[in-house]
Amino acid sequence: MRHLLVFADRDDAETVAETVGEEFFTEIDPPTVIRETLAGEDDAEDAQWLVVVEDPAGAIGPEGLARLDALAEEHDGWRETE
Repeated sequence: MRHLLVFADRDDAETVAETVGEEFFTEIDPPTVIRETLAGEDDAEDAQWLVVVEDPAGAIGPEGLARLDALAEEHDGWRETE
């Protein structure tokens, strides 16, 4: 399973990626931060910063997912699952 934590600000994304890596280091590989332009947007300012959390074995669990949601909300972001 892949979780995407979406942020408007790069600093927020990097801070959350570091926190996720520290808190879930035994369950998952370190998360990555990427920039993604929204569909149909030409302006670079409309790009979102994503923290990509790969969890193929589903090791994070319900409490971990709640923690991901809380981290995202603390930094004005949200979580999506692919």
